[in-house]
Amino acid sequence: MRKWIGICGVVVLLFGACNKPSRVEQYRAEKHVMDSVRLEEQIRSMAYYTAQLDSLMPVADSLIALFNYERNEKYQDHGFYVIKNEKLKIKNYEMRVMVRDDGKEILAYKNGKRLTDERVNELRREGNEAYQRAEHLQVVIRDIKELEKRIFKTSLEISKYEKRLKANS
Repeated sequence: MRKWIGICGVVVLLFGACNKPSRVEQYRAEKHVMDSVRLEEQIRSMAYYTAQLDSLMPVADSLIALFNYERNEKYQDHGFYVIKNEKLKIKNYEMRVMVRDDGKEILAYKNGKRLTDERVNELRREGNEAYQRAEHLQVVIRDIKELEKRIFKTSLEISKYEKRLKANS
């Protein structure tokens, strides 16, 4: 009698185990859900970054119109946005202000000599709008470069999750 109860119990356990999903199937289903959620997050991030970039581009275009772009292709990796010749609101100073095209550096020259930060601050206090425009352009260029990097990384993430979801379907 005990043998029959033991055999019946084993048979019931075997049939019951057949209906339950295996741990591998459970893991795959959970991974599929996680990848779906991450894909949605990346799509939302991409929309946000694209909207930010679209709002920055008109600002950049209006600022860049105030500058000339100069680059010696033979010797320079990065060019400069140089403020167009204009009468500055300073006492007869011949000043040249430029921003590197990657947004990393602002240079100011007076009569061919590079100015120190202290001298530039002194000139700014005297009413130099050119340096303020250059700083604004520098911030916009940095933001645009950062958004472009984020958009590129996000597009890679989106394609990665789309491939995973296709492979698991």
